Amino acid sequence: MSSQSRRTFLKSSLAAGAAFTIAGTKASGKVRGANDVIRVGVCGLNGRGGSHVHDLLGIKGVEITYLIDPDLRTHGSRVNQIQSAGGTTPKTVQDVRQALDDPNLDAVTVATPNHWHSLITIWACDAGKDVYVEKPCSHNVREGRIAVEMARAKQSIVQHGTQSRSDPGWAGAVEFIKSGKAGKLLVARGLCYKTRDSIGFEKPETPPNELDFNLWLGPAPEQPFHKNLVHYKWHWFWDTGNGDIGNQGVHQMDIARWGIPGATLPKSVISLGGRFGYEDQGQTANTQIAICDYGETQLVFEVRGLKTDKFHGETVGNIFHCEGGLVSNGKFLSKGSDKPEPIPAAPRGPGAPGNHFGNFIAAIRSRNQADLNADILDGHYSSAVGHLANVSMRLGEETPFNPRTKAFGDDQEAYETLARMEEHLAGTNGLALDGLKYQLGRKLVIDAAAEKVVGDDEANGYLTREYRKPFVVPDKV
Repeated sequence: MSSQSRRTFLKSSLAAGAAFTIAGTKASGKVRGANDVIRVGVCGLNGRGGSHVHDLLGIKGVEITYLIDPDLRTHGSRVNQIQSAGGTTPKTVQDVRQALDDPNLDAVTVATPNHWHSLITIWACDAGKDVYVEKPCSHNVREGRIAVEMARAKQSIVQHGTQSRSDPGWAGAVEFIKSGKAGKLLVARGLCYKTRDSIGFEKPETPPNELDFNLWLGPAPEQPFHKNLVHYKWHWFWDTGNGDIGNQGVHQMDIARWGIPGATLPKSVISLGGRFGYEDQGQTANTQIAICDYGETQLVFEVRGLKTDKFHGETVGNIFHCEGGLVSNGKFLSKGSDKPEPIPAAPRGPGAPGNHFGNFIAAIRSRNQADLNADILDGHYSSAVGHLANVSMRLGEETPFNPRTKAFGDDQEAYETLARMEEHLAGTNGLALDGLKYQLGRKLVIDAAAEKVVGDDEANGYLTREYRKPFVVPDKV
């Protein structure tokens, strides 16, 4: 297939949302030597995109050849960042498809809004590129699975941006739990206690001339531009973001799931929460609890966006509650002790210890998926758990704090977590709970193998979305 006809076929297939396959991609090529230059394009240049540029500039043998963002206002500062570090001036484009058409481009990194993560990953893998995709790797469960399948079909190296997977300290904690030295793991807890102020209200207006807003929306439904979307605050709208459980929370969700041996998707999920303390344009919860059943172990997740006290010394972090005590990053606090014991670090994949981008580039050179510290499949599962929690909450009913819900049955850990949430709202933040309501989610029973909710068509409808042509995630690979 010629280069031009291949591009035409690719774009028409994506527009139709069809299954497609293209052979002879670069990603399935030979192992690359240490002196081979890896040419990378960075997608999404605001905020986290700057960190991508910084980290890639620090890796020998990597050249940033494309900067990609629908907003021209983001281009200049990143060009200057590269030039100031002595790098070659990259091409700047608004549309990622222009970069993917370049046969000399080896990989892309994705720091766009969440609703673009899977589609760019899918397009890039199909074009023969390798991918570093920020968390969450998906905006919904189904598109995350398609991203995994495309990565496997094209033999692409796809790293998920959960950087703690490259942390020897967390790797050591996970190995310590699996060794049984702390006793049976009872609860894997993730905390996202991160203050999020009101975003207020912004009226619809004409997009800035420098912004291709249609391209920025991409797979999301067509809607008016307003300043709470571009940039960053898109996290708090369902069309483009997933709330903090799908933002900062994916890091801690991934660590929590990592510590549970063999964990993929849970047997069931129930979540509750709301947006408390102010009224604004945001749609996602700023306060949320998710209870995920993994059999002998529960995964409990907590989001707090208002002023909060620490829990066991943590705000944004993880705590593993074991029969013998508490495990966290690099330390074990045994029951009855007030002095933590150090836990030895554990080795990670190739690349400098703790360097997640370095690990990605090393895996590109080896063409060995097993070299990745955070393969796309792990990213998919950890992202999907948060998506399922949000589905549960969104399908719930408004429920008063008083009297307390009985939805958790005899699950004392869940009630203890809820009681601390109530104290957080009423005690720390002075909210009157009488008359205050939250969204009590529907309990979802999960078929982990099929990645479906059992007997609930409405919930399954939330596991995918309607896509705007031509920004369509295919139904299958």
